[in-house]
Amino acid sequence: MTGSGPANFDPADFELRSRGNKFEDFQVGQVFRHHWGRTITEADALNFATITCAYNPMYLNAEFSLAHGNKALVVSPMLVLCTVVGLSVEDLSEAGGPFLGVEDCVFTQHVYPGDTLTATSTVLSARQSSSRPSTGIVTWRTEAQNQRDEPVLSYTRTNLVAKRARA
Repeated sequence: MTGSGPANFDPADFELRSRGNKFEDFQVGQVFRHHWGRTITEADALNFATITCAYNPMYLNAEFSLAHGNKALVVSPMLVLCTVVGLSVEDLSEAGGPFLGVEDCVFTQHVYPGDTLTATSTVLSARQSSSRPSTGIVTWRTEAQNQRDEPVLSYTRTNLVAKRARA
C-alpha cells in the first residue's frame, strides 16, 4: 500500500476479489446454513419502524403492544424479512444478478427485540436463462427461526445469477 494513514489511501491498492456463488455452484436440493445469525435490538426495531414510517403502535409503543397480548414491542415483519434476506446474501446472491422477486412469504410468529434470527435456504430450481446466455435463474426456499429454533418466516426467492466467465 502507498504510504500510511487515510490521507494516503488509494483504493487501487486493493485487489478486487470475486465473492459469492455463481450459477454453476447451485444444485437442486442443496442446503445453505447461513452464517452466524443476527440479534434484533430494540433500537433496530424502533429505528426501522420510524425510518419506514411504519407507525403501527405495536412497533413503537411497548404499553400498547403489551396490552394486546405481546411480551414486548413487536418487530416489524419487514425488518424481519430484510434481516433474513441479508443473512442469505453472502451464500446466494453476492456474486451479483438482479433480484427477481419473493413469493409465498409467510410470517409464522412475532419477533421481539432480543430475538436472534438464523436461516437456511434450499435450492428449489436452477435453470438457464433463455434470454441471457451468461446467466441462469435460481430459486431458493428460505426458512428462518429464532434462538429457540421456532420458525418465524419462510419465503421463496428468485434471482438471476451470473455464470462463470468462459475463457
